[in-house]
Amino acid sequence: MKTRSTSILLSLLSIAALASTARADVRLPAVIGDHMVLQRDAPLPIWGWADPGEEVTVTLGDAKSTAKADAAGKWRVTLPAIKSGKGLEMSVAGKNTIKLADILVGEVWLGSGQSNMQWSVQLSSDAEKEIAAANYPEIRLFTVPMVPSGRPAENVNAQWVVCTPETIKNFSGVLFFFGRELHKELQVPLGLINTSWGGTRIEPWTPPEGLASQTELQGDLAWVKARQADYQAALDASLAQYRAWIAKAEKAKAAGGEIPDPPAAPDHPLNSNGTATGLYNGMIHPLVPLAMRGALWYQGEANVGEAMHYHTRMKALIQGWRTVWGQGDFPFLFVQLAPFDYGGVPTRLPELWEAQAATLTVPNTGMAVTTDLVANLKDIHPPNKQDVGKRLALWALANTYHHSDVEFSGPVYESQAVEGSSIRLKFKHAASGLTSRDSKPLSWFSIAAADKKFVPAEATIDGDSVVVRSPDVKNPVAVRFGWHQLAEPNLVNKAGLPPSPFRTDTWSDATAAAPAGG
Repeated sequence: MKTRSTSILLSLLSIAALASTARADVRLPAVIGDHMVLQRDAPLPIWGWADPGEEVTVTLGDAKSTAKADAAGKWRVTLPAIKSGKGLEMSVAGKNTIKLADILVGEVWLGSGQSNMQWSVQLSSDAEKEIAAANYPEIRLFTVPMVPSGRPAENVNAQWVVCTPETIKNFSGVLFFFGRELHKELQVPLGLINTSWGGTRIEPWTPPEGLASQTELQGDLAWVKARQADYQAALDASLAQYRAWIAKAEKAKAAGGEIPDPPAAPDHPLNSNGTATGLYNGMIHPLVPLAMRGALWYQGEANVGEAMHYHTRMKALIQGWRTVWGQGDFPFLFVQLAPFDYGGVPTRLPELWEAQAATLTVPNTGMAVTTDLVANLKDIHPPNKQDVGKRLALWALANTYHHSDVEFSGPVYESQAVEGSSIRLKFKHAASGLTSRDSKPLSWFSIAAADKKFVPAEATIDGDSVVVRSPDVKNPVAVRFGWHQLAEPNLVNKAGLPPSPFRTDTWSDATAAAPAGG
């Protein structure tokens, strides 16, 4: 009896034999479909596949554009920017015609990362209430399946759906709450694309173009290229085996005998959710070059321990995505991880926080701090995804949509000045004043002299400054704030937003203060 793989392979061989006479229908990627949202005020790339040389015409309202499929059967047009639109229809015509309906024009955002981005609405706080209220006909959802690929994939098995209580249950909580906030504030349709996978590192999400942009990652890039070469060599070697099998299979078929199983195809060494480029290939590349406003990123748990090297990896990810999309330095907003008991050295998480905060030096980026949103220090998935989404939305509203009345950041450490036995810390985003969110004395400050031995410190607010001191340190030189994986500091600005943990020193051999919270 023929195995299933043999039957499939024989079918493929039959299709290949008829390729010269068969017609390939015009096709579109799944991300261009019914119920989609098109990015407003931006050129609109539309792409797909057809017979080589086939002429394809795309029509949307009064706009029309025509292109010919290249030798590989790929075609692409770019429609002019649209300011607004609802209930639009699109026609894509070649030898066959595709008609798409119920298209909206608004804002499109992509969300990616590991489990805290994947974390669903039904697992978030107040889930029953949130799900019941999730009737938003002008918010559209697209979820990319968790499928890695050794090579850049062309398509995914997904579709756009209208946001309803049923469709929102398993959708990303952070991305939905972010999009809902924008939808309410901007009063425009929102298209939200969730492409995330729990437990994954940053490397699989990074394209080769991103690795190439960072000197420190040239070894990673060389490794990826070597694996690609290995796969090509394996394919070359398998050709002789397939030719021999085809001869045997056709001879057996002609004689009415049992057809032998085909040789196993070589596995691509990059086809993994844990391998560099594997998730970019399978879960990001099929979305390029869809016009979108920007991207959200919630990841880093799997990279704790890499310290500032994670900053390099973040720069590679951002530059890589911006390069392949070719839409300029689009907004890239990310979440700084919440406190969690990772065990081991308690400063490993603060060092990653430092790397994440350093990424704000990359143009058009923003960071939501979450040190105050922890329900349980033993739970790496804080359920309050509403405030995470809202804080990301504040960055977008202020910096992408230019709402000048929005405070989008917590206090940002700016400078220190030694004043006798005290150190004064100056902050940005503190002009309206600083406060304690729980009305208790400020917590998680520590101070050290030149001996590099940090001790818990008293900290008091003075306008837009914090004055830090300890009776045990007469000649202070450095301050640390929230420098422990369990730190949940209570300093906030008048907008209720917390600062990122920070240190004013660069010491690698300091003695940390005990985790007493102050």
